[in-house]
Amino acid sequence: MGNFASDGMPNNIEEKLRLLPARPGVYLMKNDAGEIIYVGKAVSLRNRVRSYFQAGGHSSPKVTALVGHIVDFEYIVTDSEVEALILECNLIKEHAPWYNIRLKDDKSYPYVKVTLQEPFPRVAIVRRMQKDGSRYFGPYTNVQAVRQTVRFLQRIFPIRTCKKDIGLEGISDRPCLNYHIRRCQAPCAQLIDQADYRRMIDEVVLVLEGRHGKLLQGMERRMQTAAQELRFEEAARLRDQIQALTAVVEKQKIVSFENIDQDIMGYARVNDLACVQVFFVRSGKIIGNEHFFLETPTGETGVEIMTAFVEQYYATAAFVPKELLLPVGLVEPDVIASWLTELRGSRVYLRVPQRGEKKRLVEMVQKNAELVLEERINRQARESARRQQGLEELQSYLGLDVPPQRIEAFDISNIQGTEAVGSMVVFQDGEPTPAEYRRFRIRGKDTPDDYAMMREVVHRRFVRGFQDQEAGSEGGFAQKPQLVLIDGGKGQLGAARQVMAELGVGDIATLGLAERLEEVYIEGQPAPMALPRDSQALYMLQRLRDEAHRFALTYHRQLRAQRTTRSILDEIPGVGPKRKKQLIKHFGSVQAVRAASLEELQQVPGLPEVVAERIHQELRTE
Repeated sequence: MGNFASDGMPNNIEEKLRLLPARPGVYLMKNDAGEIIYVGKAVSLRNRVRSYFQAGGHSSPKVTALVGHIVDFEYIVTDSEVEALILECNLIKEHAPWYNIRLKDDKSYPYVKVTLQEPFPRVAIVRRMQKDGSRYFGPYTNVQAVRQTVRFLQRIFPIRTCKKDIGLEGISDRPCLNYHIRRCQAPCAQLIDQADYRRMIDEVVLVLEGRHGKLLQGMERRMQTAAQELRFEEAARLRDQIQALTAVVEKQKIVSFENIDQDIMGYARVNDLACVQVFFVRSGKIIGNEHFFLETPTGETGVEIMTAFVEQYYATAAFVPKELLLPVGLVEPDVIASWLTELRGSRVYLRVPQRGEKKRLVEMVQKNAELVLEERINRQARESARRQQGLEELQSYLGLDVPPQRIEAFDISNIQGTEAVGSMVVFQDGEPTPAEYRRFRIRGKDTPDDYAMMREVVHRRFVRGFQDQEAGSEGGFAQKPQLVLIDGGKGQLGAARQVMAELGVGDIATLGLAERLEEVYIEGQPAPMALPRDSQALYMLQRLRDEAHRFALTYHRQLRAQRTTRSILDEIPGVGPKRKKQLIKHFGSVQAVRAASLEELQQVPGLPEVVAERIHQELRTE
């Protein structure tokens, strides 16, 4: 814990406080385990950090609880308050400190990416923004809505969907099926020039920006011109695009005639969970909305919640509007406004409307946030009740003393014994715990023998558990499950039980779940148990079995793909890891490399002609 002064303050903190500079920066509070528990920014590090340790310097429950766990701190000096804000956002994202408000699962939010750096750009859904010259839109929380948007764009604009590295000279003489069904204009075969393709991509960007009016006007002019010049097929295509876009526009609500870009926000909070709702207004029309959940550890105010959201959201957002309409003010609004202005490249205004139409819009968004949060809490309550019911039913069916808190499920995946793998998934209190999942590469068998493979996986799991316990570990394998589920019938269950008995863990309840009739096998019982089809116990066992199967199959496919890649490319002289990666990136897949002509291989940038000839010859032999 360290040495403490007479006033209860750790000596190292007292010494550091004397040396704090009166400059902007970021401070990181640490507990006795050396973990970062809070990250904050300050105009003056000296004044802000000292305030935590002054008698009567804080009154909120959050700060009181925080200070009770601080045994050390670090600080980073920055040149400005804006730099401090940016650094704070990055550090919160990296460390997820317990006492900071955290935007939940922000890394999983999808973006729509337009690869503008390519001669013939694509539209794709990605999970991360990169500084690669692409244009990004998002982040979005509704993955299904994003997919629908991309499908809509691909339906009305014949943009390519392949990942081929297409230069201005193309890469193929033969367009694929998408060209023949009018889903692509085949830039790979030079059937559209770059200027025409780029104009189409510009139109895609306008749709994603919500600027339909400008786009529709341009399309209507081009349709009329095409009709006058007797290019009726092009005119008909433009007509269909206009109709599809018009249908989308008509669904959008006009909220302002100022022709301004705005994000309108509202929030709601219950206990340690907050919901922020954002309505996106582009050119005066609502083009969409998203909701985000934040973890609020202790008693934060609405001002603190909204400040944390604005900082963390716009740190990764692809677009910053001219105006933010907020339900409450922010902490240090001038600093945030300066930062957002820097991101946008022009002045950004933060407003808290007090009356009029803007006030009513914020209230509408606020109400939406309340409804979304209420629905989330109700759904969580229902799911929790179902999980608890399932655990209690399992306790009853199996005659256990208590509901099984930790359940482990095992599965095997292989094709005729090759690339055989095993999986272990863990449910804690009825919920998946992915951090506890483990996968095993089968060592002892290369012929099809599911029983032997199951014995090996179960043996390795419990032997590893004994080793971790001896080493003093309390997590992972060291934890003993209350129930083990085996994917399979009587044979697989028997194989697992044999090993468990030999290792002295035969007291752990173990089931086998056969997929064909969803029958439950229990050791010692002559016939399988048929659980009611509507029982929560059966539903939980099915979820466990399916998750174990998915996890094993994913690993098996990964190994099989690696083996396939190795067997085809890695054995060719002159093809190393970098060149193999280059070939797959250029053609999109190993299969495409295999199907490529010699001329197509020779067009790969940086690939010597002699190596291209060798690849072509070897793959044809293969």
